[in-house]
Amino acid sequence: MNITYKNPGYDHSIDSISLFLTGDETPFWSEPIFHFYPQVDKHALSNCNHTEKHKYLNDVFRGIYENLREEIDKKVICYNAHFQNHKGQIEDALSDAFGVDARTLFNDLTGNVILNPICPRFLKERYFDVFYMNSERGALGLSLHEVIHYFWFHVWNSHFGDSYDEYETPSLKWILSEMVVEAIMSDERLSSLNPYFPKANGGCIYPYFQNMIANGTPILDTIDTLYRRNSITDFMEEAYAYCLKYENEIRKHIEMEENAF
Repeated sequence: MNITYKNPGYDHSIDSISLFLTGDETPFWSEPIFHFYPQVDKHALSNCNHTEKHKYLNDVFRGIYENLREEIDKKVICYNAHFQNHKGQIEDALSDAFGVDARTLFNDLTGNVILNPICPRFLKERYFDVFYMNSERGALGLSLHEVIHYFWFHVWNSHFGDSYDEYETPSLKWILSEMVVEAIMSDERLSSLNPYFPKANGGCIYPYFQNMIANGTPILDTIDTLYRRNSITDFMEEAYAYCLKYENEIRKHIEMEENAF
C-alpha cells in the first residue's frame, strides 16, 4: 500500500469545492467551506445559476490559491515524508485487520492536497482529497480513514460480489463503511498515528455516529463488539444485517443531524 501526495493544481480544488456547493446538500456538507472561507458570500452564491456560481467561485478562490500555492507544495513534501516514515506499521495493521497482504494492494493511491476542507474519496479512481491546513499528523489521520475504505470495499466486493456503484452515499453500504472506521482504527498501530482518533479530539468518523442509538444501545458500541468477535467477512455480514434491521432509525438520525449542523 502506498500513498503519493501531490498538488493537483487549482482546477481540482475548485471542482472539489463545487461538489459541495450545488445547493442540494445539507448544511453538514456545505458549512465547512463557509467557515474556512468567510469571503464566500452564502447569500450571493444561492442566487447564482450554475454558470454564475462557477464564475463567482473562481473569482473568490483564484487569488486564495495563488497565495497558498507555495504552502501547499511544502505540505506535499511534508505529508509524503511523514507517511513513508510510518508505512510499514500501517501495512502491518491493515493486513491483520482485513486478512490480506496490504503490501501487495493499493500501491497507487493519490492524496490530492487542496483547498477544500471536505475531503471526498474516489474508489475507482484511487484518489482522495486532503485539506491543506492539516498538519502532517492530521493528514495521515485523515488518510488512514480513507485507506480503510479502500481495503474495506476491496474485501467486501470480493466477498459479496456486488457493484462498486453501490458504495456511495446515500447507500446503506456507504453508511456502514463510515461507521466501521472507528473500530478498525482502534488498533494501536493506527490510532497512535491519528490525532483525530479519540472522541475527545473530534473523532475519526462523522460526528452524528457518536450519539446514534439503536434499540437503546449506542450503535458504535454494537459495531465494536461485532468487530472484535468476528473475522472481517463475518463482521461485514453481521454488521450489515444489523444496519438493515435499524435502517429507518439510522437514516432519520443522520437526516436530523445533518440539517441541524
